[in-house]
Amino acid sequence: MSALSAPPRPSTAARTAPGAGPAAALVGVVATAVTLGVAELLAGLLARLSGGSGTPSPLLAVGGAFVDRTPAWLKDWAVATFGTADKVVLGVGMGLTLVGLGALIGWLGARRRTAGLVVFVLVGVVGLVAVASRPSSGPVDLLPTLLGLLAGLWVLRSLLDRLTATASTPPPTDPREGVPVPVPVATRRGLLLGATGLGVLGALGVVAGQAIARTGRAAQDLVAALGLPTPTRTVTVPPGAVSDIAGHTPFVTPNPDFYRIDTALFVPRVDAVDWRLRVTGLVEQEVEIDLEELFAQDHVEAMVTLTCVSNTVGGGLVGNAVWTGWPVRELLARAGVLPEADMVLSRSADGWTAGTPLEVLTDDRDALVAVAMNGEPLPPEHGYPVRLVVPGLYGYVSATKWVTELKVTRFDADEGYWTPRGWAERGPIKTASRIDVPRGDAQLEGGTVTVAGVAWAQHRGVSRVEVRVDDGEWAEAELLAEPTVDAWRLWRWEWPAQPGSHTLTVRATDGDGELQTDEVAAPAPDGASGWHSVRVDVG
Repeated sequence: MSALSAPPRPSTAARTAPGAGPAAALVGVVATAVTLGVAELLAGLLARLSGGSGTPSPLLAVGGAFVDRTPAWLKDWAVATFGTADKVVLGVGMGLTLVGLGALIGWLGARRRTAGLVVFVLVGVVGLVAVASRPSSGPVDLLPTLLGLLAGLWVLRSLLDRLTATASTPPPTDPREGVPVPVPVATRRGLLLGATGLGVLGALGVVAGQAIARTGRAAQDLVAALGLPTPTRTVTVPPGAVSDIAGHTPFVTPNPDFYRIDTALFVPRVDAVDWRLRVTGLVEQEVEIDLEELFAQDHVEAMVTLTCVSNTVGGGLVGNAVWTGWPVRELLARAGVLPEADMVLSRSADGWTAGTPLEVLTDDRDALVAVAMNGEPLPPEHGYPVRLVVPGLYGYVSATKWVTELKVTRFDADEGYWTPRGWAERGPIKTASRIDVPRGDAQLEGGTVTVAGVAWAQHRGVSRVEVRVDDGEWAEAELLAEPTVDAWRLWRWEWPAQPGSHTLTVRATDGDGELQTDEVAAPAPDGASGWHSVRVDVG
């Protein structure tokens, strides 16, 4: 008899033998793996057939639902603790949770069969609800999870039956002596080997499903075929804006080093051929353009520094790049914005939204429908094929990646993704400054020490940076060139360092003459504030 074939089903009251607990836990984990493997493989195939629409993956749906319900304080803690690795940590946490749940279900099912099966089904229902809750999900997207649940339920029931039968079969007796003969371990070993094989297949199904979904039709590279638009206005970085000090922030952040913070557990793979951008809502006429039409417009280059609202004082969730794109105001003008509108709700391919004040998209700043970053097509993790770039606002209310819709509306009628989760409705960037050199706790030699860093106040500019040693007087730092008020500004200061332990503190003044506040505030609900300090030792 095969290790996985089910014998006549014993009574649900049958008891497991001592030592069957680990085997029962393995059975539960295997059934969970089979469920996910079948669901993810079918979800990947469905995503590929549908061109990436919908969210049929139960793993991504449950993860997305968790992120959606994450309170501001927990999001801040996760970003502050794990930085851009927050999604990896979430994925590992989900995996450990599923293993633990599967083991618990198997253990329970070996003792109370009906209870174990019911709990397994309830966990599957949670996955179905999560898939149904995703913004772009439809009824067909429930099918992979439902089929995976049925497959896993069958495996769980069959393996538990086999395990119970193996554990409860009375040992045979020697007919000559009437003495019980030890039961061979081959039967249980075969069961465990077969179960482990099923678990491995389930895990491979998860990997294959994700791989299929992430490649799919997105392999078609229309951008490469069209070639990037030639901008009618270009950006030149003056030599005076760049620093050669070791450890000093580069004026232009290389694409691979640019921070990434968003709610997508896996980077959406948007098919450039099928991509469309729609302008809807309070407009005279709705507009829809494809990538080829977008590339035919008059694009410009703009140097813009982006900042995440989760950035802490002195943190690194900020980056500066040269973006190429079509001014948003020209697209909105084509649609004809109605007078009562005051907000644009932008939507990404994965359903995320941002509410941006209309005035910052229609004034003279370089708010762009961007298609390139530092002279290259947008990397997938930064919004390929098209994203929004808006100077002067935190990303959670402006920097929509993988953008597919601009809905012209009102703040009293619509909300962006993070606003109902406790974040401020509008997110103007606060003036900030940071010390890059020397690092905190550095051991320095006495004499002249170069202190250097960066300051930003997008769309206002930086007019002054000052450094203080301990509680002494403020000294004005040298500002490097500022090619645009929409980008950060590097600074340096020569410090005649004296032996001892010292605290260096920096503050900046924006282009309007307003001094950076020393009031300490956490990132939630509208951005961190306070002066950045580092402690060093001088020998």
